[in-house]
Amino acid sequence: MKTYLKTLVRTFKKHITRLVSIIFIVLVAVGFSSGIGLAADTIGYSLSDYYKSSNAGDFIIKSTSQSGFSEDDIAAIRDICAGAQVQTLSTVDAKMEIDGEERLTRLYFLDFGGWEINKIGERDLLSGEMPENQTYALSENGDKRVKDIPAGTKITLDFAQILESSAQLNGEEVPDLYKSLLATLKKPEVEISGVVNCPLSFGRDGEPAAIRENENKGTPDTTNAINDLVSVDGILYLSADLIPEVFGVKVLGLTDVWAAVEDRELFSDFDGGYERLINEQKLNILSHFTVDGEETAKVLTLYDNYSFYALHSYGNKVELIGYVLMVAFLCVTALVTLSTMTRLLEEERAEIACLKTLGYSSFKIIFKYLLFAAIATGIGGVGAYFVGVGLSSLVYWVFGYSFDMPPMSPNIAVVFFLISFAIIVVITLFATFAAGLKLTSATPASLLRPKSPKPGKKVIIEKIPLIWNRLSFKYKSTVRNVLRFKSRFVMTVVAVGISMGLVMAGLTLLDICLLRGAYSVSILLIALVVIFFAGLLTAVVIYTLTNINISERNRELATLKVLGYSEAEVAGYIYREIYIDTAIGVVVGYPLSALIMHVLFSIMNAGTYATFMWAVAPFVVFGFTAIVTLLLRRRVVKIDMNESLKANE
Repeated sequence: MKTYLKTLVRTFKKHITRLVSIIFIVLVAVGFSSGIGLAADTIGYSLSDYYKSSNAGDFIIKSTSQSGFSEDDIAAIRDICAGAQVQTLSTVDAKMEIDGEERLTRLYFLDFGGWEINKIGERDLLSGEMPENQTYALSENGDKRVKDIPAGTKITLDFAQILESSAQLNGEEVPDLYKSLLATLKKPEVEISGVVNCPLSFGRDGEPAAIRENENKGTPDTTNAINDLVSVDGILYLSADLIPEVFGVKVLGLTDVWAAVEDRELFSDFDGGYERLINEQKLNILSHFTVDGEETAKVLTLYDNYSFYALHSYGNKVELIGYVLMVAFLCVTALVTLSTMTRLLEEERAEIACLKTLGYSSFKIIFKYLLFAAIATGIGGVGAYFVGVGLSSLVYWVFGYSFDMPPMSPNIAVVFFLISFAIIVVITLFATFAAGLKLTSATPASLLRPKSPKPGKKVIIEKIPLIWNRLSFKYKSTVRNVLRFKSRFVMTVVAVGISMGLVMAGLTLLDICLLRGAYSVSILLIALVVIFFAGLLTAVVIYTLTNINISERNRELATLKVLGYSEAEVAGYIYREIYIDTAIGVVVGYPLSALIMHVLFSIMNAGTYATFMWAVAPFVVFGFTAIVTLLLRRRVVKIDMNESLKANE
């Protein structure tokens, strides 16, 4: 056991570079994949948490009749939405004088003491404080459509002017007698005590329209929103106690009803059960308010809410992008880890032979390498988890440039992380076990004999004299070496091709950002993150595979140095192969890029095959490749000629 442990420790020391390579590539691939997935889950959790904390209304029912809702109508809504919380309010649009300026203002009159649905929370109160009594009001935060009414502003409520203005907007007239009666009413003054976000709005550009994906056309379908703010200059929340009465009747009827379903856990980021319930109850409500084929009420749900559904929709898009890119990242990672562990076992042939001679079982020998692979992927996986959490927080933060995001949920979903990490672990351990089983099944005598070097063969280019005869000796040698090690060549080309596809995915998102304009900052960040991680993955792949290449050809490179080749010439011997492999990988990557771009276009419902992407992507790939060649130069020129030439002895 003591000897076994010594060989185990020596394996880690001897192959520290490979250990670090596996750790780093798992860190990059799993960290990125889980980070994008975690971001999507975090958006979903945060949306669900905010839905519960604000007690968001599942239905906003607006009367289309002059008189508004009767008590019987409200009772019917309670019956249809069995168990639901119901809150009534009066809404009116009117031209008002505010700070010496006439503004078209929306007034919400509600019971501040019973404000339980669409509540103002910590996220929503931007300045000032909640009203203490009916002499105070709240104003809604301004955006591109709604102007600010700052805290401290005093407003006089002239109900005669408010009702006349509202009637004019609706193409109606207020009878002269009623005007006279309204003119005798008291004109209360209110002061804005606080400025708030709309509890149902996250869009920084306001709430212009609901956006849902049209299943048939794949384009946004615009419908009436919760608030049609195209022409409204300001929004105020006032106490319902301010509404005056004429002959015992309130001058403003109950125009709106907010209803919140009883089971707040059912929402769960617009899942199927929630959608079925909402659609069923919406149809029942509309059925009640349909008279002679005409609807006397309009029912809006969170599916019609621009902010809630748009944020949910963008979270889903991020999740789908994450799945697409996860597949590509994991394919590259699997190729590199498979190659790394297979080459490591090949280099340990002599040691495996010695252990077999000493009586160690095949499983015990293989277990040492399984442990090496497990520790490397395990360390990379732990690091990847924290990279993923950090990346998801970054994506969530940047979404704040496009949305007034709800407070970030403390819940962390690990589904993406577990899926991507489990795939890498299974592939790595299976590859290690398979390669180990193959070697341990051989006799110690055959393992002690070094593997014969790959024989040089004529390559296809040699059959084209017009090209071959024009190549210098060093380029002929390079071409032969590139094609002599077919497995490494194929692996490098495939890995670079997939990395090229990932770079194109990032550029595609960047192009969509420029094309659509909407939510450009959020998409821009994800695009830059994808490009960076794709380039980083390219660098890790090239570094790892080239490092293996150098290790396997120490004697060959040392021989060149003995023959008098300069350090630059020896380095160029390897560099030429790297760049040829990369160039072929780029060519292979183009059709793969087209496939990835097509998938992203489907997800984002936008995009073009812009020329600049096809031209820029190779520069990104070659740029990271150039960085790798600079890092590997020291590794090439520091080869010990004596030790390398004695290695097989």
